[in-house]
Amino acid sequence: MKARKAMALAMTAAMVGGLMTVPVMAEENAELLPGGGSNIIYCITPSTSNPFFNTEQVIAKEKAEELGYEVKCASHDDDAATQLELFEAAINDGAAAIICDNAGADASIEAVQKAYDAGIPTFLIDREINQSGLAVAQIVADNAQGAAAIAEVWVEAMNYEGKYAELLGLESDTNCQVRSDNYHSVIDEYEDLEMVAQQSANWDQTEAYEKTEAILQSNPEITGIICGNDTMACGAVQACLDAGRNDIKIIGLDGSDEANAYIKSGDMVGTALQQIALITEMAVEQADAYLKGTAPEEEKQLVPCVAITADNTDCLNAFVYTEPDAK
Repeated sequence: MKARKAMALAMTAAMVGGLMTVPVMAEENAELLPGGGSNIIYCITPSTSNPFFNTEQVIAKEKAEELGYEVKCASHDDDAATQLELFEAAINDGAAAIICDNAGADASIEAVQKAYDAGIPTFLIDREINQSGLAVAQIVADNAQGAAAIAEVWVEAMNYEGKYAELLGLESDTNCQVRSDNYHSVIDEYEDLEMVAQQSANWDQTEAYEKTEAILQSNPEITGIICGNDTMACGAVQACLDAGRNDIKIIGLDGSDEANAYIKSGDMVGTALQQIALITEMAVEQADAYLKGTAPEEEKQLVPCVAITADNTDCLNAFVYTEPDAK
């Protein structure tokens, strides 16, 4: 199994290197959306209290300003009605393009449709919507590959046996089910691993802390917790530490600095880095190219995740993975 773990880490690293050499732009297209007429790029995300989403806004602003745009950032707090209002504000502002980490795979279609009807191109990052042809690009981390890779690491840390709990993310988010399904595609292969509790903590750290407290009280026999993101994983880690349970093996998915610190201290097994800094930069670059007449080759684009463990924590900083030989 150690060989399988090493292979998972090597494969994700190799995929990262390969990604940068693949051309993403296609031939000029005379039927591109014109934009709203201004030089403004909007970046609309969930709450920036989560460092993952804060990184999206920071990178979008830095990259777009570097390319000569004015940038306006706003948060929808995972509320589709608020998101629609922000899209309408962008339309009224004559936005050139919108970069968005959306508020729901189905609930966000209306907002993206409004932008499309107004001639404003939308570039979705991190989360997809359940309709093609409205967004110019949907650039997301390969959540299936990332979840499976870090699940391999976790089952080894669990020694392939024991009872565990799962903290799910926001269940209206397609990433929630994709990650859970692919955790289980690995874990369920081992009959001595038994899930005894599964609850949603809605991507939230405080809620994850409280849910973990309750799970530990009702299921003191657990020795592992799998979490749909790092924010929940960090809440679970702290709840376990406060309960004196430093024996519980915990994984997350995102690649946050806080999770990385827990991995370094030995309080967390690992995470799968979603390369959100890279994804956001790609979205801004593609928006710039689109506004200048060149569309992305594909609407849906997958960016590989990187399994982060005690072996490579020093390669991760601010959602950016640097190969060891490049440091």
